[in-house]
Amino acid sequence: MGLVIGVLAFAAAAQQPIVYPAKGQSPQKQNTDTAECQLWAKQTTGVDHVAIAQQSGQPGAPQQQGGAIKGAAGGAALGAAVGAIAGNAGKGAAIGAVTGTAAGGVRQHRMNRAVAGEQQAGQQQASQQMATFNRAVAACMTGRGYTVQ
Repeated sequence: MGLVIGVLAFAAAAQQPIVYPAKGQSPQKQNTDTAECQLWAKQTTGVDHVAIAQQSGQPGAPQQQGGAIKGAAGGAALGAAVGAIAGNAGKGAAIGAVTGTAAGGVRQHRMNRAVAGEQQAGQQQASQQMATFNRAVAACMTGRGYTVQ
């Protein structure tokens, strides 16, 4: 998961426009123009590039564990109850534990896949928002006489 976040942060940085002072603007003027264009881009697009950068730097939700153990415990309890009715609580508990372990593991795996899918969708949305923001900055800087790639 950390690798995905690192790749996203790198991709966002890679999308930033490269700006050349085509009319001989000083570094101080370029810094001022960049700051003003970023503010304009934020107001125009509604995208806060600082907030997105901070969110992409935070680790995602950790994957949950223990589903198989919980499933085994629940299955054993249910199996013991059913086994007691049938006359062999121990055998019922053993069968229930095995069944519960498998079911709990599958359930946990599905939940972890769903969380990962939500995180990926959020990362894609953040990437699209950054691309929109960077296009707005590029348009602004071009309008101020810079060459932007």
